[in-house]
Amino acid sequence: EDPSLERHFKGHRDAVTSVDFSRAKKQLVSGSMDSCLMIWSMKPQMRAYRFLGHKDAVLCVQFSPSGHLVASGSRDKTVRLWIPSVKGESTVFKAHTATVRSVHFSSDGQSLVTASDDKTVKVWTVHRQKFLFSLNQHINWVRCARFSPDGRLIVSSSDDKTVKLWDKTSRECIHSFCEHGGFVNHVDFHPSGNCIAAGGTDSTVKLWDVRMNRLLQHYQGNSAVNSLSFHPSGNYLVTASSDSTLKILDLLEGRLLYTLHGHQGPATCVAFSRDGDLFASGGSDEQVMVWKTNFDADYGDAVKPQKYGSSVDGTHGTGSEMDCGIHHKKTKTQDSGRTQEQPEEETSLANTLENIMGQLDVLTQTVSILEQRLTLTEDKLKECLETQQKIIQNKTN
Repeated sequence: EDPSLERHFKGHRDAVTSVDFSRAKKQLVSGSMDSCLMIWSMKPQMRAYRFLGHKDAVLCVQFSPSGHLVASGSRDKTVRLWIPSVKGESTVFKAHTATVRSVHFSSDGQSLVTASDDKTVKVWTVHRQKFLFSLNQHINWVRCARFSPDGRLIVSSSDDKTVKLWDKTSRECIHSFCEHGGFVNHVDFHPSGNCIAAGGTDSTVKLWDVRMNRLLQHYQGNSAVNSLSFHPSGNYLVTASSDSTLKILDLLEGRLLYTLHGHQGPATCVAFSRDGDLFASGGSDEQVMVWKTNFDADYGDAVKPQKYGSSVDGTHGTGSEMDCGIHHKKTKTQDSGRTQEQPEEETSLANTLENIMGQLDVLTQTVSILEQRLTLTEDKLKECLETQQKIIQNKTN
């Protein structure tokens, strides 16, 4: 079967900028130019939550690996961490001196990397929301930053037309990829961690091997690529473009499989679910769409070929796909890394540990919210005392 549109959500009042699924696919979060986040339930007839807090456009959102927190970045220069429940409580930390365009959790949920128009990439601890360090070699706005699956590397993309690879421990830039001819809007790691993909205003998607620092594949499209997402198998890539289309690329064969039409106007963001069964997209038409992947159950088998020949204009792949681990395709999934042969007891223990970590996320975030409220209360008390003292002084004078 071809990928199919399952449902669409309406509620935003301006362009949708970012989408992400929770780990169990129970919820979908979206950010928008309308300054709101919305949490959509994947259950029919369940109401959406609208989260208010940012004072300007929300440009990026992401669920934590446990699904118990949501991070967002905004044009108001702040990052917020939210508990995705009815109350929609959040803590705010001043992250950058300009618009925050990208937020991304490490796979263990302990760190957050952010990218900004202040030309920096910053790394933070999640639980204490403490700033750790900055990466400062970009010479223009930084559009996107991502941790590698093992957390040892960071990749960033910028309006300076470069993609930079950083070592998290040494905090040094270990390579700059300069093949893009325009602003680089989005970048991400392949699930294997061995290669990266980037898309930009030059209408191309490029894949590089990060061990050999060489170009593996190149796809030429017809309009700017705004966002991309790897399928958890690592064999497919979906992109969102300014020509309103979503494209699914077969990385095994280096070709375009599908061109999907749904959005009216530019498609701004796209993301696969953790298991790859669904993907979501957002656009300037204010809509969030959820698509069923309909790939074969065995992701090692090729998906059906592209049926609409006219949509592959100028698209081609080059280089060797085998070098970046794309051929490793059957048993592992990105969210857990467990193989099907592992004992049920081990799976159960891992699930229990994940649940405990998720509860810890909520507890520490609740403590942070209480701390911020306490600080505000203390500030108000100080103001009241100062006012009272002035009144007393005026009376005695």
